[in-house]
Amino acid sequence: MKVAVYTSFTFAYLGRARVLAESLKTNNPDWDMIAVIVDRPPVAIEFDEAAEPFDRVIWYDQLDIPDLLAWIFFHDVVEVCTAVKGHALCALLDEGYDRVFYIDPDIAVFAPLDPLLEYHQTASVTLTPHQLTTETTRYGILDNEIGSLKFGIYNLGYAGVSNTPEGRAFAKWWAQRLLDHCFDDVPNGLFTDQRWCDLAPALFDKVAIIRDPGYNVASWNLNGRAIAFDKQGALTVNGSTLRFYHFTKMGPLGRRMTMRYGWASPAVLELWRIYEHWHAEAAPKGLPKSYWYFGDYENEEPIEKRHRTLYRHRLDLQRGFPDPFRVGGGSYHEWLKLSGA
Repeated sequence: MKVAVYTSFTFAYLGRARVLAESLKTNNPDWDMIAVIVDRPPVAIEFDEAAEPFDRVIWYDQLDIPDLLAWIFFHDVVEVCTAVKGHALCALLDEGYDRVFYIDPDIAVFAPLDPLLEYHQTASVTLTPHQLTTETTRYGILDNEIGSLKFGIYNLGYAGVSNTPEGRAFAKWWAQRLLDHCFDDVPNGLFTDQRWCDLAPALFDKVAIIRDPGYNVASWNLNGRAIAFDKQGALTVNGSTLRFYHFTKMGPLGRRMTMRYGWASPAVLELWRIYEHWHAEAAPKGLPKSYWYFGDYENEEPIEKRHRTLYRHRLDLQRGFPDPFRVGGGSYHEWLKLSGA
């Protein structure tokens, strides 16, 4: 069976993606690990694809997305890294992979993922919900249950798709929705790629919900998942094997949310200590902070979110300025200055 795992990121997340790749290949060496990069390499570092832990790299301009520069400009960095997931999924299915799994770059794998193949003996799509148990505290309800209602029932840090007619139909639908409607716009019912998959079990047959607590463990579900080391030193979750942990928002915010729900678990704190060590070893040296090539105009002036949103909603601006990153005479950048927008 031909299996691919892919992840999408910019160079700011290269260290995390390396940890994912190395941990996956340790546990599933026969699966292909594919990086989808929505960025250009910074001058400050050398990026040699052959030296990376990925089996190969797919660059953003290999995904056959129309009006590519304008399309990228529509999105901020998080939106664009999720928006490419559907097109990359379709491309990998077209290549003939029997199973394709998307996993976020800030996830680490701690045990073989072969049980996912058992789900896909009958399922065409597999998803992991944010919560598997009801919350019992006010904080838990506000953070996690209402959070799921706002941001999506399923965490799209993971998705699995079989190369079946139903799986391909889902992939095509998801790719089209992400092409046109992958924005962080919660008041209007969108949160990048996640809210779309709330519809998946209703629109498609053979969508399986993974209820094993060992998958996609994160701060938002620690209330219902007790992590521990067994007598052999292996990590368990409610007695099941820990398959992968989602180290979302590494830094003060992630630490605060983890401490809110996992402060009493030495195993959770040890997991974070291990992950932060792995990341420190894997992170590229000399990378500018928060680097993203498409975060600036060509003169290196940062692009404001409101300028992206304005351009996204104005067809006249898109037609008049097909390369919105350009500066100088006749550019979108100049128009913004002259119009006071």
